[in-house]
Formats: sequence, C-alpha cells, structure tokens
Amino acid sequence: MDIPEEIEISLVRADEYPAVAKLRWEWESEGDAKPTGDPEAFAKEFTEWALRNADTHRCIVLRRSGIVIGMAWLAVVARVPVPGNMSRAGGDLQSVYLSPQARRGGLGGRLVAAVLDEARRLHMKKVTVQATSESKVFYGRNGFVDAPKILQAKLNAKL
Repeated sequence: MDIPEEIEISLVRADEYPAVAKLRWEWESEGDAKPTGDPEAFAKEFTEWALRNADTHRCIVLRRSGIVIGMAWLAVVARVPVPGNMSRAGGDLQSVYLSPQARRGGLGGRLVAAVLDEARRLHMKKVTVQATSESKVFYGRNGFVDAPKILQAKLNAKL
C-alpha cells in the first residue's frame, strides 16, 4: 500500500528561503540563458533580499512531505488612498514555479489559489500577472482574465 504524499501550502518560513532560492536557480537553469555565479552565494543574497522585502513580497510555498517544491510570490503594491480607505493595496502575482516532477497534477492551481487567498486576506480588490503566451491558459483556468485597461510603457531598461 502506497503512503500518500502530504501536500502543504502556506507562507514561507524564514528558514525556507534557501530552498526557495534553489527553486529560483532551478527555474533560471531551465531557460536558454543559464544562471552564472555560485548557487550558494545566490542563495545567501536571495535570502537576505527576501527577508528585507517580506512586507512587500510575500512568498507562498508548496511542500510535498515537508520539502519545498513550489513557490509563488505576491508583490504588494501600495495604492493612493481614497476617502474611506487609507490603506489600499493591489497585488502582482510573480515567480510562480513548480519543480518539474510536480507539474501537471493540479498543484500549480492550488499554489495560485493560495496566493489569491492571501490577497483576499489583505483586502486587495485585484491581482495582476504577467503571463507568457504559454502560461495564459493556466492563469485563465485559475481565475485571471484579460484586462483591457492595463497599458504598459516599455522603457528600454536593460536589467
């Protein structure tokens, strides 16, 4: 008899940021432009960045049997107050990633749902996401729709 794997999704714990950094490195390694530098140094710098920015960048992790195998970030963007609401905020879903062996089983949708639950808990009215042509279907299945009012200016910044 197989023992079912335990899936847990929650806000990241501070001691899990190195595992999240490893996922970020893994994600970049899947692309054409491989990451450069030392993965250990990146994990240290990434962890420091995440701790400094924990108020504005909330990381939700997915664990299988206690091991972090997925991440998604909710960037909290302060909005200009309106009468009756001095603490408006919007959200931007960023860096959704599952380890390759965890894909195609519905876990990504559960991870996105957890981010949207966090946004609701923070009283956000909307969350945006920048989707690739490949990921648009996934995000559409998980509650996102095209937003014709969103415009962007390309600033030719090299990052």
